[in-house]
Amino acid sequence: MFLIVGLGNPGKQYELSRHNIGFRTIDRLSKDLNIAVSKGQCQAMIGQNAFNGKKIILAKPQTFMNLSGDSVAELVRWFKIDQKHLIVIHDDLDLDVGVLRIRTKGNSGGHNGVESIINRSGTGEFIRIKIGIGREVIGGDNSDYVLSIPPKDQMEILDGSVVTAAEAAAEIVNNGPDAAMNKYNPL
Repeated sequence: MFLIVGLGNPGKQYELSRHNIGFRTIDRLSKDLNIAVSKGQCQAMIGQNAFNGKKIILAKPQTFMNLSGDSVAELVRWFKIDQKHLIVIHDDLDLDVGVLRIRTKGNSGGHNGVESIINRSGTGEFIRIKIGIGREVIGGDNSDYVLSIPPKDQMEILDGSVVTAAEAAAEIVNNGPDAAMNKYNPL
């Protein structure tokens, strides 16, 4: 069983923001895998179905980004998910716009949603699919930047990255994270 979580903020005003790239990827997976994400459970909107003989749960926490760990910890406990089968999809300020990077463990890299998951689960040992959004300010506050809607040229790049991230998540489920890293991580 795999739990695939996209990070973002609930609400129409955040829908197309850089910070909601995880939600957008879950929406794409929902479409690709025919899994309706429409049920409220564990402080998240979830959907579940089988995919190539494996149970998949898609989730969009409704706790707002900085408290994502509350929802994810509940989902992991409720569905008895092995941490190695938890996939978290999120934006990354330290990657150029549209660049994808898959990791199987690590720290938060300064991402508050990931930090919340690590704090609530007690481990950084879960799979991450990071989607680069670039950085506006080095070493400063990027809150306005991550919550804003990117310009058209960046949005087009990010739209392509959402498709690729959804494919990468399916690759992880089918063939494992190493195969996905070999296929999708930049050299």
